[in-house]
Amino acid sequence: MGFSLKQLGIYAAFLIVGGSAGWAGGYYLNSENRSDRPEAVPAALESPAQESSQPTVRIVERNNPNFIADAVEQVGPAVVRIDSSRTIASRVPDAFQNPLLRRFFGDEAPSMPQERTEQGTGSGFILTPDGRLMTNAHVVEGADTVTVTLKDGRTFDGEVVGVDPVTDVAVIKIEATELPTVRIGSSQNLVPGQWAIAIGNPLGLDNTVTAGIISATERSSSQVGVDKRVRFIQTDAAINPGNSGGPLLNDQGEVIGVNTAIRANAQGLGFAIPIETAQRIADQLFANGEVQHPYLGIQMVDLTPELKERISQEEGLALDANLEKGVLIIEVMQDTPAAQAGLQQGDVILKVNDTSVETAVDVQDQVETSSVGEVLELEINRNGQVQTIQVRPSAFPADQLG
Repeated sequence: MGFSLKQLGIYAAFLIVGGSAGWAGGYYLNSENRSDRPEAVPAALESPAQESSQPTVRIVERNNPNFIADAVEQVGPAVVRIDSSRTIASRVPDAFQNPLLRRFFGDEAPSMPQERTEQGTGSGFILTPDGRLMTNAHVVEGADTVTVTLKDGRTFDGEVVGVDPVTDVAVIKIEATELPTVRIGSSQNLVPGQWAIAIGNPLGLDNTVTAGIISATERSSSQVGVDKRVRFIQTDAAINPGNSGGPLLNDQGEVIGVNTAIRANAQGLGFAIPIETAQRIADQLFANGEVQHPYLGIQMVDLTPELKERISQEEGLALDANLEKGVLIIEVMQDTPAAQAGLQQGDVILKVNDTSVETAVDVQDQVETSSVGEVLELEINRNGQVQTIQVRPSAFPADQLG
């Protein structure tokens, strides 16, 4: 079965997601992210400590007509601007190395790689009074220098402690004390229609506030159009290049997400990483400087009646006639945990660790919350027979991240 199942790859969710996003740009989807001018983007970590030295937090009243202004008054001082730069070498085209061309161009022919500096601007927010910050990975990844500017005008050199391209989360440390901090909320019970407030530095306009509503939750990376292990919050609060890494707030002024992506071909669409995901990644980055994502090494697609019929007719694969839902494995990569465990092309995943799964995203979520090296039990249907296979995920391969 060598397969036009592979042609289904355009619909498949990979458990080899990752890859760096555009660097230090607005993180437009489906657009160029790099620029020679500062014009773009930045957030995450553990819950900020509420120390006695900090000002008393004023809770926003739900019936207060000025609740947005009050939320901004609370959180604004803890939202920062992040300016980053990196130096890259521009390779001389091989054609110019041709001796004949060099004779023709003479001294005007370039001979050595030339360097240029890329700059970007984004946002972030302060998690702890001693200077732990969160932002997006694409804001600071590969940066030579990072400068953090507070709302009160103070600037600090920032140290990038860790970057995770798989979820687009990064953490920074600055040397300071008694800094204002955000309050961490929850995205677990968000429903469309709730208020959403974004603070950041879009297009270089510092401390910009926009407001809207939660448009949707649980958006998969394939729906959003990025290759990340994240289920996004969708909002219509205006998000532009430079907002990336800034906080998305609820009506109480609590951080519920990290603004990260906008679609270049649409209006009124913005996406944020749920704060629970961002904080989990940030905790690991501050502790270890890196994140190990569990990896199986399979390519899979949601099993639908239409797909089932097509496979039966075109590929001659005899899927269980009574099977109505599940996740079809269309490829098992060589020398991966999945291959070593005996998973096969054509297997249909029904459960992961006793949790029923109906979509590839469900499987990915279960794998992501497992641990590297620990047994993961997959209940599969193979040729009409249900069986359980144990897999030990490995760490996401580093060569898949670039």
